[in-house]
Amino acid sequence: MSTQTNPSLSKEEVTFYEENGYYLYKKPLFSQEKQQELKQIFEEQWELVGRKLNSELDTPHFRDERLLKFLLSDEVLDLVEPLLGPNIALWSSHFICKEPFIGKQTPWHEDSAYWNGRLSRFDKLVTVWLAIDRSSEENGCMRVIPGTHNNGFSEYEAVDKDENIFATEIKKVDDANAVYFELEAGECSLHDSRIMHGAKPNTSPYRRCGYTMRYFATDAKYIEEKNSPDFKIWLARGIDLAGNRYENA
Repeated sequence: MSTQTNPSLSKEEVTFYEENGYYLYKKPLFSQEKQQELKQIFEEQWELVGRKLNSELDTPHFRDERLLKFLLSDEVLDLVEPLLGPNIALWSSHFICKEPFIGKQTPWHEDSAYWNGRLSRFDKLVTVWLAIDRSSEENGCMRVIPGTHNNGFSEYEAVDKDENIFATEIKKVDDANAVYFELEAGECSLHDSRIMHGAKPNTSPYRRCGYTMRYFATDAKYIEEKNSPDFKIWLARGIDLAGNRYENA
């Protein structure tokens, strides 16, 4: 159990998250030195894949264990514990980089729809989206439709893969009330796995990179036969409550 030595969420902020499905944490998550270390790891990873787009940078912690220093850190876990409770597992991570001028659009989607069947429940799965670069409306920051996190499995239709990161998009999204997640480097957002979100293309001269760190409450069952044999999860804090098998247990 954490001693909560790091900044955390207040009761009011937790209530906001529960009602809206997201929260913007407009403070540095890590120290300046630790943030710079993470950025350097990203730059190395990006070079290794030939500076290709984000599909090449999924689960980078599988091949670079230095990232576990950040993924299993008290800074992050103290932030998500008020949302998930004291028993937390690491689900996944992902470097998401939209290159200047050519970064594709991210169509409206729910993370849970892409993970359907891989876990027994998605109401206690949170993504921490940490800005490596400044993230603004100009360079294609993430945007969400507040309050759309109570379902998680909408109807999808095909979209042009040349212009979008994914080949499908949620049908008939009303984006009039979309909230843009503008963040300075080192700040982060948190969002429910079921919320509708996406991003416009990056037509600006500024790169937009973020690191997603994803966690679930350990009372959810990890369904091994629905996950690839090389997929791995870690027990990040507390105890397991569902009989899951963890990489570090």
